[in-house]
Amino acid sequence: MKDVIIIGAGPCGLSAAIECQHQGLSSLIIEKNFIVHSIYLYPTNMQFFSTTALLEIGNVPFTSPNDKPFRHEALVYYRRAAEQHGLEIAAYEEALSVQPLEDGTFAVHTRNKRGEAHTRTAANIVISTGYFDQPNLIGIPGEELPKVTHYFGEAHPYTGMKVTVIGGSNSAVDAALELVRVGAEVDMVYRGASISENIKPWVRPIFESMVLKEKIILHVESRVTEITPGSVIITSHSGDVTELDNDFVLALTGFRPSRTLLSSAGVSMDDSQDKPAFNPSTMESNVPGLYIAGVIASGRNANEVFIETGRGHGQLIADHIVSKRLAK
Repeated sequence: MKDVIIIGAGPCGLSAAIECQHQGLSSLIIEKNFIVHSIYLYPTNMQFFSTTALLEIGNVPFTSPNDKPFRHEALVYYRRAAEQHGLEIAAYEEALSVQPLEDGTFAVHTRNKRGEAHTRTAANIVISTGYFDQPNLIGIPGEELPKVTHYFGEAHPYTGMKVTVIGGSNSAVDAALELVRVGAEVDMVYRGASISENIKPWVRPIFESMVLKEKIILHVESRVTEITPGSVIITSHSGDVTELDNDFVLALTGFRPSRTLLSSAGVSMDDSQDKPAFNPSTMESNVPGLYIAGVIASGRNANEVFIETGRGHGQLIADHIVSKRLAK
């Protein structure tokens, strides 16, 4: 039996494992995909908003020639941090449920990529599962068509195509700019009066220039109401309807965390915000010995928690586990 099982090998899960290790606690990370899978899903050429110092975990320096690193640099860094600390990671093994046992410990029921079922036990559980598995669906006709995706990797496949980008966040703006560079015809549809105020400051003037030059056609106070094999239907807040020729749709409308594991273990949820109950000073949920770390601690607004803040959850958790042991 491990002292701690951490579910999720994102930056916050890795940080939690390292902090537990520093406190002399044995740990195992269970990850249904592979290390920092969420960052792997970021656009290929994405540059972080944060500096390297704010992304560091486990006192491992994150060096980069760029003040704000790129996705590929982060993948290398987190692999190196995990290797340097010798973290035990069960990759390609999905945690299906967390079962509190009568003696106060936990059983985690899993299945690996070969379809083999396992039951792993631990005195404490940390759930750090991120949010990239569940895109926020729009719920409109045609959203299920193969030309629609909620993930953007890189622009090359869309060269010369008519592409509609839905959203007004950093991910939507970055995608639109990359699409312009490969010669795509870009329409961008956003329900707000203007794009998000949180757009990277060094990106905003470039985007606004592309809109002024009509390289990007921006439809604000509008929404896509239907997608067909050859078009998208846009409806403005005033009720005007426009049909655009279209080859592909990037519905970059964000993601939400999965609550399945939390619910299986009996963690209470705030129905209004879909937010788990936990003590912010310890990260312990209402189930004693079960902790949460990273973006899973946020509500429906996944932007409440980032790597910069979530990486600190591990120390709170490790400190609390050790303090409970000393109090016995």
